[in-house]
Amino acid sequence: MNIDGVKNGIVLDHIKAGKSMMVYELLGLDKIDNCVAVIQNATSSKYGKKDIIKIDENIDLDYDVLGYIDSNITVNIVKEGKLERKLHLELPSLLKNVIKCKNPRCITSVEQEIVHTFKLVDKEKKVYRCVYCDAEHKLK
Repeated sequence: MNIDGVKNGIVLDHIKAGKSMMVYELLGLDKIDNCVAVIQNATSSKYGKKDIIKIDENIDLDYDVLGYIDSNITVNIVKEGKLERKLHLELPSLLKNVIKCKNPRCITSVEQEIVHTFKLVDKEKKVYRCVYCDAEHKLK
């Protein structure tokens, strides 16, 4: 299969195989008017298999969402068919409105306007805790 390169836009590369639709949904890529290509299970010499998303437009991305889903994702900014900038992501130390607290007694379950906020407490195990009730959320 052959998917053309991006002339002006963004290429999200090295997404863990099977995670591209999660990226697509959390970034709201279904709401943009330009072409978006989702490539799943592409061959990767580094990871075996990977997903790739090509966006035919330069849009603002939430790097916290990307870093949370997979900190190995590389963000390639392309202008005039050439790589202008390459960004490497990390697990964000604070997440706001990316994940929701599952604790039914948390204030975020009662007060709808409160921002769901989680702090990273264990980088190795990818564990986050709700800042309001301390409920644990572990990244799968």
